[in-house]
Amino acid sequence: MPAAQQNEISAYTLLALCGIKPRGNWSKATKASLKVSKGIMAFCKDIYKKEYAPNTRETFRRQVLHQFVQARIADYNPDNPSLPVNSPNAHYAITKEALEAIRTFGTKAWKEGAARFKSEVGELSKRYLKERKQNLIPVKLSNGKILKLSAGKHNVVQAAIVQDFAARFANGSEVLYLGDTANKDLYVDKKVLKEIGIPITEHSKLPDVVLFDRKKNWLYLIEAVTSHGPVSPKRIIELEELLKDCKIGKVYVSAFPDFAEFKKHSTNIAWETEVWVVDLPAHMIHFNGDRFMGPR
Repeated sequence: MPAAQQNEISAYTLLALCGIKPRGNWSKATKASLKVSKGIMAFCKDIYKKEYAPNTRETFRRQVLHQFVQARIADYNPDNPSLPVNSPNAHYAITKEALEAIRTFGTKAWKEGAARFKSEVGELSKRYLKERKQNLIPVKLSNGKILKLSAGKHNVVQAAIVQDFAARFANGSEVLYLGDTANKDLYVDKKVLKEIGIPITEHSKLPDVVLFDRKKNWLYLIEAVTSHGPVSPKRIIELEELLKDCKIGKVYVSAFPDFAEFKKHSTNIAWETEVWVVDLPAHMIHFNGDRFMGPR
C-alpha cells in the first residue's frame, strides 16, 4: 500500500475486515461483510476500545477502503453489487486472495503467500506511481529543457504561463524559476538569479514563475492563482523587500485558470499589476490605470 495507507486507521480496518481480535490468530482470519459505521468502526470501539468520531466515517471510506478496493484487499458490496453508490447498505469484505495470504502471516508460508498475492493483483503503490508519471504535465523551457510538472490545476496554470503567456506577452524571456506543487524548486537558474541581485537562498519566497526578458530588462513575477491569493498589496510589499537589491524592472502578474476564479480574487489584486487568464490567453487585464504592461 502507499505510505498514506500505512497508518493506524488502515490497520484497524484490516483487523476488522479479518475479524482478528487482540489475542486472535492470523490463521483464523475470517471473511464477513461489514458496513463502515456499524461494522468496522463498531469493531474498533468494541474490540480494541478505539473510538472514532462519527464524522470519521468518510475518512475510513475515502482514505482507507477506496484504496483497499483498488489494491484488491477488499471487495465493495460483494453481497449485492447492484447497490447504488449512496446506499445505507453499502458494505465491504476482505477478498479471497487477500484472506489466503493473511492467514499465512507468522508462518513459513507467509513470504510465499504475500509474494503470490502481489504477483496476482500487483502493488497499489507502484500502480499509483505509474499513473502519476503518466499524468505529469510536460513543459518545454526556452533553452529546450523539458520539465515534468505533477498533475493538478495549479500546475496546469503554471505550464500555460511558460508555454502561452510567455509566447504572447514575454516572448524571448527565459525561465529563472518554476515551482511545482510536489517540488517547490523544480527549476531554479541560480546563476542568473545571483547576477541580477536576487537572494537565491530565499527563492522559496519567489512567485510560482519568474521570467526574465534581457532585451527589455524586465522581470516577470507571476503567481499562478488556484487556491492561494493573487499579487495582493501585501504580496507586493513582501516581494519588494525580497528583491530590493534587484534593479531589473518588475512586472507583477496574477494568472488565473478561468474568469470565475479571477472574479473570486478580483478585490484583492494590487493596483499597478497585471492579470492573465488561461482560458483567454490572447488578452490581458491591466490594473495599471494609466498605462499598459511594464515596470513602474
